[in-house]
Amino acid sequence: MISSFTYQTKLQVKVAPVTAPNGLSRVFAAAVVSRQFCDMLLTNPHEALQKGYLGETFSLTREERELIASIRAESLSDLARQVYQSLAG
Repeated sequence: MISSFTYQTKLQVKVAPVTAPNGLSRVFAAAVVSRQFCDMLLTNPHEALQKGYLGETFSLTREERELIASIRAESLSDLARQVYQSLAG
């Protein structure tokens, strides 16, 4: 007679709470997926931030808006680097 048995283990999984992404990460996400939005962000950041992306506006502080608008970057990676340096410093 063949008997079957099941091997069971106890596994603990820790999951970090889901938090809403901040406004800056949403701006960069939109720029990554949309070349048109990215180009506008680099050439006319005030308009890009005001119009938003696909009808969604960005929740940014006044300081974040001013920071993005003050940066002159040639590429999205350059903009991200300068924003990071400004916020980290």
